[in-house]
Amino acid sequence: MQAPQPTYVTLIDRRTMLHQLGAVGLLLALWPRTAWPTPETVQQAIRQRIGDREPQPGGMTLSLPKIAETGNSVPLTVSVDSPMTPEEHVVRMHVFVPGNPEPVAATYHLGARAGKAQVSTHIRLARTQTVLALAEMSDGAVRSDAASILVTLGACVDELWAD
Repeated sequence: MQAPQPTYVTLIDRRTMLHQLGAVGLLLALWPRTAWPTPETVQQAIRQRIGDREPQPGGMTLSLPKIAETGNSVPLTVSVDSPMTPEEHVVRMHVFVPGNPEPVAATYHLGARAGKAQVSTHIRLARTQTVLALAEMSDGAVRSDAASILVTLGACVDELWAD
């Protein structure tokens, strides 16, 4: 019968641990960030939400300021002309921000009992861009509106813009 083998616990000293943590931090800092969305990526995000339906301009209003001193908190209101009855109501509202790292800012699910087809919120904007809002109606129609905004100091980014 063999004697049981002793188990060894290897402890690393503080210096080795700090070197390893520093290496991991360096790798994370150099890791490529998410690519900015291309127009094709934005169109793909829109198609994922509304399918092959073509948005028709009008019937809704996207309100945001013409200029924002900072993109950290930009007020935004989306309202749709709808009686909000069981026969005719807004099913979903989508907000797209193609100048941000993630092109979809929000999706709101509504129903006939919502009472009013209006949503107000604050969003972060990385740079000057045109924000797009879509509303899916209960009859299958899709309405759209867009608004441009000039952002003097962007949010969501740690780099300078070349354009």
